[in-house]
Amino acid sequence: MIDQIQKTMLEQVADLHAVPAGAYNIRANGKMAARNTTANIDIISKEDGSGIDIKILPGTRHESVHIPVVLSESGLTESVYNDFYIGEDSDVVIIAGCGIHNCGDQESRHDGLHRFFVGKNAKVRYVEKHYGSGDGKGGRIMNPGTQITMEEGSYMEMEMTQIKGVDSTQRDTTATLAAGAKLIIRERLLTHGRQTAVSRFDVSLNGEDSSANVISRSVAKEESHQTFISRINGNAKCAGHTECDAIIMDHAKISAVPELTANDPDAALIHEAAIGKIAGEQIVKLMTLGLTEEEAEAQIVDGFLK
Repeated sequence: MIDQIQKTMLEQVADLHAVPAGAYNIRANGKMAARNTTANIDIISKEDGSGIDIKILPGTRHESVHIPVVLSESGLTESVYNDFYIGEDSDVVIIAGCGIHNCGDQESRHDGLHRFFVGKNAKVRYVEKHYGSGDGKGGRIMNPGTQITMEEGSYMEMEMTQIKGVDSTQRDTTATLAAGAKLIIRERLLTHGRQTAVSRFDVSLNGEDSSANVISRSVAKEESHQTFISRINGNAKCAGHTECDAIIMDHAKISAVPELTANDPDAALIHEAAIGKIAGEQIVKLMTLGLTEEEAEAQIVDGFLK
């Protein structure tokens, strides 16, 4: 059964206010809480209990899969491995996410690895949200890993968001793209207090006319620390772009490390990185409209991360 705390976290990480339509697998405190499959989407538990396999038939269109995870027990640590097999010519939406509510003194931790095998000419939109809550002293730790293999002509769009309550996270994403494949990654990240966040992206453009666009927008407040590492390897005639745009506040620290490697003369690769504070005139302008300085900062940050 899903309790009220877990329902609140499901709303935060997966926008679930009721039982979702389509296929879903809801995991709560280390166990499966609910599951549904469809004629085109099957969800199978791994034999060793470490995670699930999600199999989407070729040609499946306009269907969704929800696979959120919630933890509400202090001291719980788990590792989950999920594999997605997306059939060729399909067009699907996958909603993931993890929420940790910790009111105790022990660390709560979720490590998850998602592997995507995107078939020829398939199209995937993947949404992943991370959220932490609870007034306990125990840490809320999430370490998501994502491995992507894209076949010819496939398309994948990823939205990866973490905007509250996660004390420590290491986010590792790797991808290999075949000819004509296209990958778009958009990361939004907010840290505060003494939180730490490391985001690593490593994309290999192996096929002719493959392309990737990796974009990170982040805000670091108080004494938090962020590191953004993005590597794009152009191994054929391809196009790659990586961008980090960050706002730094208070006594925070941000490192942006873009890396491009061209192994083909027709590899067109670009990187951009910008880190700066909120402009004073922006604050003043909003304060003339009746906002306090804190409210003005909050409005600017919210707009920046949208």
